[in-house]
Amino acid sequence: MEELNFTEKVLLVVQNIPKGETKSYSEVAQLAGSPRAARAVGNIMKHNVYPHIPCHRVIKADGSLGGYNGLQGKKEALLREEGW
Repeated sequence: MEELNFTEKVLLVVQNIPKGETKSYSEVAQLAGSPRAARAVGNIMKHNVYPHIPCHRVIKADGSLGGYNGLQGKKEALLREEGW
């Protein structure tokens, strides 16, 4: 079986974040096997084109929302809809 690359691992981790919960970019990087790759996670989320990947559930380590493809208000609205 072929091993997943880092992007695939990140997308899998994010896909499994339950509704109403969030993870920081650094937590996602850790779970994807590269604990020092938080910026890379942000870049992957920025370029996510898959609607089934809930990238709005990935936030900054300090609890602030961070970016959402220029739609930060939309990110907060999606999280609030999910009970965040």
